[in-house]
Amino acid sequence: MQSNTHVLRAGLVAAAVASLVACSTTPLPPLPPQRPLPSPPGATVKPPPPPAPPAFLRPAAGPTLSRFDGKTNKGVDIAGSLGDPILAAADGRVVYVGGELRGYGNMVIVKHNDTFLSAYAHAQQILVKEKDVVRQGQKIAEMGSSGADRVKLHFELRKQGVAVDPEPYLNGQLR
Repeated sequence: MQSNTHVLRAGLVAAAVASLVACSTTPLPPLPPQRPLPSPPGATVKPPPPPAPPAFLRPAAGPTLSRFDGKTNKGVDIAGSLGDPILAAADGRVVYVGGELRGYGNMVIVKHNDTFLSAYAHAQQILVKEKDVVRQGQKIAEMGSSGADRVKLHFELRKQGVAVDPEPYLNGQLR
């Protein structure tokens, strides 16, 4: 049975994340231009397809301790050792760094685009600051146990502000 504390906490986190997304309007710097391949004579040139949503990288190497259920767990918990690297799941801009959200300990939130955010909780040390641009695979924090009962990374992925199961995005089934 879900306690009122869990419901209240989930509501507060959702409100905090929504507020952070609304406040972060600074666009990412553009990627360097790519040189198009020459077309054969007489070929019809089609415009490039729109950019695909980001492919997400697993943010830590350890085994999964607990999976997303949408109710009591809005993400996945990944085991590790104190100081293990936490990596950015995709390119983005850091929109939150802090420890104010109860139950999450030291936390980083990265905005990847207008659709996706990722959250990394229970860090021992955070290596980025708000407004930093991060690249996929970049070390952004070190694993810890802040706000948790053991050393782990709590990783959440939010699509349009709603927590979604990160696993299909991390294993390439969804983009």
